[in-house]
Amino acid sequence: MVVSISSYKDISIVCVLRYTSATQLVWSERMRLKDKVAIISGGAKGMGAAEAKLFAREGARVVIADLLEDEGYRLEAEIVEEGGECVFKPLDVTSEVDWNDLVEFTFAKYGKLDILVNNAGVFFLGGIEDTSEEEWDRVNDVNSKGVFLGVKAAIPAMRVSGGGSIINISSSAALVGDPRMPAYSASKGAVRLLSKSVAIEYASEGIRCNSVHPGGTNTDMTYELFDNEQDLADNNALKVMRRRASPEEIANGVLFLASDESSYVTGSELVIDGGDTAR
Repeated sequence: MVVSISSYKDISIVCVLRYTSATQLVWSERMRLKDKVAIISGGAKGMGAAEAKLFAREGARVVIADLLEDEGYRLEAEIVEEGGECVFKPLDVTSEVDWNDLVEFTFAKYGKLDILVNNAGVFFLGGIEDTSEEEWDRVNDVNSKGVFLGVKAAIPAMRVSGGGSIINISSSAALVGDPRMPAYSASKGAVRLLSKSVAIEYASEGIRCNSVHPGGTNTDMTYELFDNEQDLADNNALKVMRRRASPEEIANGVLFLASDESSYVTGSELVIDGGDTAR
C-alpha cells in the first residue's frame, strides 16, 4: 500500500507500508534507526523496555541486557513477534567481564555496534545519615560504575564500526539537590559529567556521547518514593505539567540522540522533566 503525505510546504513524502498481521502496520521506509545495532542495558522493563520497543520499530537490531532474565526473554519474544529484531542477554552492569562478553556477543552476531544506551539503574531513598556505606556503594556501583564499564567496553567496537552514539540515562536529580536521595543524585551527577568527558575525548572518532535527564516517570522506581497512590497523586499535582512522564516520552528523546538526526549533538544534556527544573 502506498500513501502520499503532503506537508504545508507541498512536499510529498511517499512511504511504503506493509501489513504483517491484521492489527500491525510496519513502516518499511524512512526508519530512523534502519540497519543500526543497539545495546540497551536495563532493557527488560520500564524506560529500557520502552526504548527497546521503539528502537526495534525504527529498524534497529536491539540487544537488551539485564539481570531480569524472565522479563528480558519475554520482551525479546514480544518484539520478535511484532516483527522486530531483538535478542536478550543477561548482564550485570557492575561486571567488566559481563560487559566485554556482551559487546563481543553483539559484534559477533551483528558485525558492528552503533548505539549504546546505558539505562540500568537502582534507587535508594534516604538522607546522608540514613545511608549506609553498603547502600552508597550499591547505588554508585550500578548507576555510575556500570555506565563507565559500558562506555569502556563499547568504544573499541564503535571505533571499528566507524563511530556511534552513546546515550547515558542520568536524571533531573543530577541537576538539583534533593535531601531525600543524596546517593542517587551523586551517582547520576557522575553520569552527567562522565558523558561530557567521553564526548570531548572521542568526538574526533565520530563517537558521540550525551546524557538524558528524566524527571518523574511512571516506572516501578517511582513508587518507591510514595507510600500510597494518594501521595503520588498529590505529588503529581505539584509538578509544572501536573503529571509524570510516560516511559515512551523519555524513549522518544533517547531515539533522537541515537539517530543521525542528532549528528552534531554531543556532550549535551537532554532534560525531559516537564519543566520541573526550570523553576
